[in-house]
Amino acid sequence: MLLNVRLESGYTYENGQVTATESVLRNLFIENGKIAKITDTKTPVSNGIHCYDAKGMLLLPSFRDMHIHLDKTFYGGPWRAVRPTNNGIFDRIAEEQTLLLELLPTAQERAEKLIELMLGYGSTYVRSHCNIDPIVGLSNLEQLKKALANYSDKISHEIVAFPQHGLLRSNAAGLIREAMQLGVTHVGGLDPTLVDADMEKSLQTMVQIAVDYKAGIDIHLHEGGETGHKAIWRLADLTEEAGLQGKVTVSHAFSLASLTAGADIELFNRLASLGISIASSVPIGIRVMPIPLLQKQKVNVLLGNDSITDHWSPFGIGDILQKAHLASQLYGWSSEYNLSRALALATGGITPLDEAGKQVWPKIGDEATGVLVPASCSAEAVARLPERTAVFHKGTLSSGSLEIAEPKHV
Repeated sequence: MLLNVRLESGYTYENGQVTATESVLRNLFIENGKIAKITDTKTPVSNGIHCYDAKGMLLLPSFRDMHIHLDKTFYGGPWRAVRPTNNGIFDRIAEEQTLLLELLPTAQERAEKLIELMLGYGSTYVRSHCNIDPIVGLSNLEQLKKALANYSDKISHEIVAFPQHGLLRSNAAGLIREAMQLGVTHVGGLDPTLVDADMEKSLQTMVQIAVDYKAGIDIHLHEGGETGHKAIWRLADLTEEAGLQGKVTVSHAFSLASLTAGADIELFNRLASLGISIASSVPIGIRVMPIPLLQKQKVNVLLGNDSITDHWSPFGIGDILQKAHLASQLYGWSSEYNLSRALALATGGITPLDEAGKQVWPKIGDEATGVLVPASCSAEAVARLPERTAVFHKGTLSSGSLEIAEPKHV
């Protein structure tokens, strides 16, 4: 039993505008990993039930990191900054020729430390891209699977078989197929024109593997401008032809930042009609992603930390709520209502209140998966990034701690 949990209950309006978020204190009875009862705090508790006091802290849906690389990180080891390059992605690929083998002996250990970091920030679901390439073969995948297995009661996951050195360029299709047989959930891809030098063949190969293994797709698409636009349009056509609606994600998709007015709406509507998601790390600088317009056109937008302290980037702290916070700053979402809705970017679309302010989460029968924070409402949590005091995954305490309570028993 979680006692004295703060739950959002509705919005306060003034002149038709949301000005505050209302909340109530409730007790939550958790059984077999699910919420079995939600009661008033004055209701006596049956004897024999283990009780923990939330002390009025706010319960939020736990967070989802939908684009991260758990298999190759410097986290947990000595500090390293990024080495300068002259040839962009190709220099990074060359760097991996020796780096991957250097990191392999500690890959599982570093992945587990990174999982611990993310759990501490409230993420209980991850989609990890994992290098599948001629250098390490399936070794990174083997180490990643061991790490995730050790945390199976604390975090749920998906794995993308990612041909970091190019699906065609490194002749990785055979290895990708082997990875799919090991239970990988998504087929990955990489810049079909820039890296693979054959957009059509690269996309066709990726889609065919997904069809053969009844899997999803999550492609890294860094290409900007026209080649990026063409790749997304062609992937949309192939998605429809292959019947992969709702199973495809385009990660990064930087070219969307350069679409002209009208062309953006046309493409976004096409993506929405096919259930193609966009995964973003909310980049700042010259590539400001059109996340508000994507959402307006009903495109599913996912957030991810991407690299965390690796040879691609020294940044990233493992906190998906911080990404929603960054998006709120970037797009000017400073009102109570907009901050409240921004939480959905961190939770995979789950919010305590719907757009009209009706309480929709948690409900009896929902998984007991959430995070307790010292905040009054979602808006405050997004704006202020409070400590994640306790994190739950299907009834299991994944991170943090709570005091044992002495309730009034029946």
